[in-house]
Amino acid sequence: MSDASDIQTRKRKHLEVCLHEPVEYTRLTTGFERYRLRYRALPELALQEVRLSTEFLGKTLQAPFLIGAMTGGEAHGARINRALAQAAEHLGVGLMLGSQRVMLERPQARASFQVREVAPTTLLIGNLGLVQLNKGYGLAQLEQAVQQVGADALALHLNPLQEALQVGGDTDFSGLLDKLAGLLPQVSFPVILKEVGHGIGREVAEQLAPLPVAALDVAGAGGTSWARVEELVHHGRILHPELVEMGIPTAEALVECRRILPHKPLIASGGIRTGTDAAKALALGAQLVAVARPLLKPALKGPEAVVEWLLNFLHELRVALFAIGARTPAEAFGRIEKV
Repeated sequence: MSDASDIQTRKRKHLEVCLHEPVEYTRLTTGFERYRLRYRALPELALQEVRLSTEFLGKTLQAPFLIGAMTGGEAHGARINRALAQAAEHLGVGLMLGSQRVMLERPQARASFQVREVAPTTLLIGNLGLVQLNKGYGLAQLEQAVQQVGADALALHLNPLQEALQVGGDTDFSGLLDKLAGLLPQVSFPVILKEVGHGIGREVAEQLAPLPVAALDVAGAGGTSWARVEELVHHGRILHPELVEMGIPTAEALVECRRILPHKPLIASGGIRTGTDAAKALALGAQLVAVARPLLKPALKGPEAVVEWLLNFLHELRVALFAIGARTPAEAFGRIEKV
């Protein structure tokens, strides 16, 4: 296993780059601009009748929203995660932790991930890289990631492009499907598969179709490019402008995964910035949306700033659903057309 202090240093640099550098895709978009919601001039409901509450992984969320994975294990990690957790608890939305690998390899970092004290009822999702199954991780490490923070579920992230552009990255992604198939029947908690922002398309959806994965986060391109983040972290500039623009746009990834996996719960993330984006994602087949980087600066200010951002986002989502005649997030499905 790699030196955990190196992981902490890298996490700190990730945070600094995401806060201060241009890390979003410059040419590739989410694809949501190619769709428009079907406006309904006679919605036959009152705005106050729109209910955002959603069932997911056995819990009731007050909105179909997940605060996406961001950080942990470095200087600001505890402060950020605590603010995010307090906001999630206050509003009844979910929270996914940043990668917990550093916590497993450096127990001193565990405290920055432990937020149950301030979020006792929140849907809390742990997070590890799937590639770590090729680095000695197994059932014990997956269970530790969940148990040590009191999580309700675990996300395993896929990030081959990011790892390939990371100096010393873990780039052996061979045989992971078989390892995952062997582990899933043994775990006692739901497992989510996710990308980190370059998208999951139909080919991977087909590979995952036979497996008992609880949900899939398509994490498409169009928001933060983690390939771009790695180049900025390690080189201070973009060395491979074409590689950092690789990915499957979020809307495209969502449509493809919904087609292949018609009954699988899907999370849409990757460049979702507004409540209208969220409504489009729901209309294309997502059960939840996740947002990460836009909440980073508010989290540094405190939970109140996070709550303020989320309330504005969720108000826009509620109005968008009202304007297409949808009383619930589920009713939004299909109320959309390509431009």
